[in-house]
Amino acid sequence: MRHVFSVRIGPVGFRVGSAWRAPIEQLETLYADYPRPEVPDFSVRLFPARPWRQFIRPSVTIGGDFMLPDALPLPLEQGLLAAEMGMNLQMALGQRRYLLLHASVVERDGKALLMSGISGAGKSTLSALLSTRGWRFMGDEFALIDPETGLLHAFPRLVSLKNAAIDVVTNALPDARFGPLLAGTPKGDIRHLVPDAGAVAAMDTPVPPALLLFPSYGFEADERVVPLSEVFVRLTQASTNYVALGERGFDALTRLVKTVPARAIDYPDTDSAVKQIEKLWAAL
Repeated sequence: MRHVFSVRIGPVGFRVGSAWRAPIEQLETLYADYPRPEVPDFSVRLFPARPWRQFIRPSVTIGGDFMLPDALPLPLEQGLLAAEMGMNLQMALGQRRYLLLHASVVERDGKALLMSGISGAGKSTLSALLSTRGWRFMGDEFALIDPETGLLHAFPRLVSLKNAAIDVVTNALPDARFGPLLAGTPKGDIRHLVPDAGAVAAMDTPVPPALLLFPSYGFEADERVVPLSEVFVRLTQASTNYVALGERGFDALTRLVKTVPARAIDYPDTDSAVKQIEKLWAAL
């Protein structure tokens, strides 16, 4: 690839190559404070499927060590999103060192809160808002659980804010760094938030999980205990590599479900959700 950028996020290193300079410049700007890996774990490639697509109506095909052959390309204006999706894809299909859960993670007092749920549940928004209230941001896309120790390793990628969440978080964090507004993506409007310096400085410090939370946005405030069987099923559905890890994945997930309390919360707005979370955390 003509243009290349490398970055280490938590324990995982990436090398991103692109046929265009623009996506690499955006990555260099937004990940400027992150370390570089000695040897990357995964490679991502951004390239035109046909030679003329580099210049005429440029479109970005996402490739790398692992790829989905039928994935549709993105316009060059969404090249940053393509790079982020490419890193997600490498983790989802190729990560075997850690059990992956699709979840946001924040830390306080040396313990971690995991928030898992369907798209639109508000995981990214809540993790970003909690980072302004004394919580350390550990990750927005994946929770990385070491099968041997049960500890959570930070993976503080750019926070992907979507649609209405963009204004909520930009208003709450006026001094934060943000990427460009990417309009009309397959998931609507997207803007990336750069985690604060504390999240990057502490990303090599793993912590034990202390609370599992399954948030649901758009309902009257409510809370319930989640039975172990339901927690197990939900988390198997939230993991991209549980099956691939085999017995190691089963043991790691079973330990998590048996030792960490789980709650489901409904909330009508983010202020209500933050209050519910703080109350649950104080009761641990």
